[in-house]
Amino acid sequence: MLIIRETFTAKPGQATKLAKLFKRVFANDPKTVVMTDLIGCYNTVVLERQMATLADFEQEINEYKSGKLPDVDPAVMEEMKGYTELWLKGKREIFQIVD
Repeated sequence: MLIIRETFTAKPGQATKLAKLFKRVFANDPKTVVMTDLIGCYNTVVLERQMATLADFEQEINEYKSGKLPDVDPAVMEEMKGYTELWLKGKREIFQIVD
């Protein structure tokens, strides 16, 4: 099992909008958590997901690139086209859960 953590530094005033957008995109995925900073760097939005394998993650990336994610409203996918305008920088970390 993997934890995929994507951390974004939102543009000032855009963190809540970015977090709410991610909540709508992943509304049907109980293994996804969206978080914002409480203490730490300002304007931080973290998207953390559990996935079984890297192949599953790669499949999701390819579906996203095609503009179609299963279980995501097409209107929300259309809104996602502009999500890069909401943040300044980001990073992705992938962790393996130790059994």
